[in-house]
Amino acid sequence: MDTRFGFISALALTALLAPAPLCAQYILHGADGPVHLLGTDAATLELNESRKDLPCTLNPVKPTLGFDLRFHAGYEINVPLREIAGSGNLLTVIFRVAPASRKDAPIYFSQKFTVPSLDEEARGDAWLQGGFDIGEGEYHIDWLMRDKSERVCSSSWDSTAALPGHDKDTRLSLTREAIEASADNFFYSEPAVERAASDALKVKVLINFAPQTSGASAMRPVDTSALISILRNISREPRIGRFSVVAFNMQEQRVLYKNEDAEQIDFPQLGQALSQAKFGMVDYKRLVDKHSDSDFLAGLLNDELANPDADAVIFAGPKVMLDEGIPQESLRDIAGLPCPVFYMNFNLDPVKNPWRDSIGNVVRKLRGYEYTISRPRDLWASWSDIMNRVVKLKRNMPSVASSR
Repeated sequence: MDTRFGFISALALTALLAPAPLCAQYILHGADGPVHLLGTDAATLELNESRKDLPCTLNPVKPTLGFDLRFHAGYEINVPLREIAGSGNLLTVIFRVAPASRKDAPIYFSQKFTVPSLDEEARGDAWLQGGFDIGEGEYHIDWLMRDKSERVCSSSWDSTAALPGHDKDTRLSLTREAIEASADNFFYSEPAVERAASDALKVKVLINFAPQTSGASAMRPVDTSALISILRNISREPRIGRFSVVAFNMQEQRVLYKNEDAEQIDFPQLGQALSQAKFGMVDYKRLVDKHSDSDFLAGLLNDELANPDADAVIFAGPKVMLDEGIPQESLRDIAGLPCPVFYMNFNLDPVKNPWRDSIGNVVRKLRGYEYTISRPRDLWASWSDIMNRVVKLKRNMPSVASSR
């Protein structure tokens, strides 16, 4: 689960509250098996009432559709520091989530937070957050938190996850009334996919793994989620049998990860490689060379697209606004690319930045197709269109490059 925590004071937000070792949020069990709870915890959840033995303020978080095409729901909690001060405390959260149509089949979750030693006169509030993933539907949540003195804060609420009318055709990654733990790591392994037995497609993906804001020193969770979701969406396509992935960073002007002709995308390996990236840092020699960024991109394109051995080439990532374009003569070797080219441009604010970027210009010269990904629906719609075009071309004109 993507959990954030800390203490809010009048002067600063200081991260002091942390998950207990080996006690990240996890599913206890439910729906298809027994759940063993303390008698007092079970009774509190069953009473379905609000308790404030341990003073806290709970705010339910409404379900929001993420770029991973699943709804994320949860809660935020504030606890006065004076209530958990002392030589150390432990906060245990237990909650259950059940579809409104099947309240007798809940899924139980648990998480523990350690509290460091705090002065009895500590001022301010502790803030923590938790969540879970759901498919479309209506749900009931019973929630409690207790400290090591067995004081309890509890609450219950209802939550609805629904797509708006114009998004109803979007295929979500969780089925209706499904309940799962939120991933605590963007780069978890993807489950195996039953792929086409014959005529499986090959794709090559070149992804600019960079922050949405140029020059930023770190990737925001929304940036990482969107880019990894694009890759996961590609990896889950059963009509694709072989993947080549090149992750690069235009700020560093460096290829961060490369894996050719694999049966699946290795997300843990990709995550390990990306953890070495130094966003916002540029080598001085490259900084003084006004042509270094366009030279890097031109070199990357020629190296990777001269002989792609793929049924489609897909670019992905935020916009790359270079000071100068790539000269036409630099793309001579890839001008006759024998497969269609697509660009899934991740742009959270297309109104603010509507101009075509350097990669978009290259894709246009190659007579490819560009899609703007600014919301989850865009990811689903663009991928559907890409696959329709690739499959149609493979079936009818397997040796002819795509054209508008």
